[in-house]
Amino acid sequence: MEKHQTIPSGYLTVGELAKKMNTTVRTLQYYDREGLLSPSAKSEGGRRLYSDKDIVKLHQILSLKYLGFSLDDIKNRLVALDTPEQVASALTEQAGAVRKQIASLSEVLQTLEKLHAEILQIQTVDWKKYADIVVNLQIKNEYYWMIKHFDNETLDILSAHFEVGSAMEMAEGINRLLDTAAQYKKAGVDPESAEGQQFAKAFWDKMVEFSGGDMNMLAKVMQASETALDKEWAGKKFIKGFIEPALGFYFTSNDINPFEG
Repeated sequence: MEKHQTIPSGYLTVGELAKKMNTTVRTLQYYDREGLLSPSAKSEGGRRLYSDKDIVKLHQILSLKYLGFSLDDIKNRLVALDTPEQVASALTEQAGAVRKQIASLSEVLQTLEKLHAEILQIQTVDWKKYADIVVNLQIKNEYYWMIKHFDNETLDILSAHFEVGSAMEMAEGINRLLDTAAQYKKAGVDPESAEGQQFAKAFWDKMVEFSGGDMNMLAKVMQASETALDKEWAGKKFIKGFIEPALGFYFTSNDINPFEG
């Protein structure tokens, strides 16, 4: 009884407030240290005492925290949310931030799932390939799965050739050409036609750019690509049905030995 008689009417101790608001004493002590929620009074024995006004403020803090606001945001906003318009504006801004977080986490989840599948197929612990796969997933290279068929020496050479930005541009350019080849194959475009040969030149130029003119490395890349396509890609028909004959005719017509520097 003695203890309760020292608490003025209308106030709660830190323990009582924590229980009432389904939080912890440690959390309330932290809010006090950070200047988020300080007790309105102290008992004669030095115990922290919280008023009804403090309870309302704690409701606000816990609600904003649940909505994803950081403690710094909450600390800065507590004095600026006095009108419906101010509250609505803060919520709109936070909703936009949450949507960005959701999109980012969704991409991370997809990367985790794809890397998980690749690791099970690689069957050995190879952090070099893991890292290269993650980088290619980040730059949206849909042919990231081919990496496991490359040896580490070739991957090192490719990594040396490209910064992340230029690698993204290169991946986008190759993907566009592969999409074009698939469309040409579906439309029945003759690989030896002017259209087919224009494609062959663009594709070969891109391959030479990709390899930095190193024909030995390009041979390795194309060999690994062939292995990858044969083993995994059900949609590879346009490679053998369009790209290979288009390149073959292009090399013959222009007297090009593709693997002779």
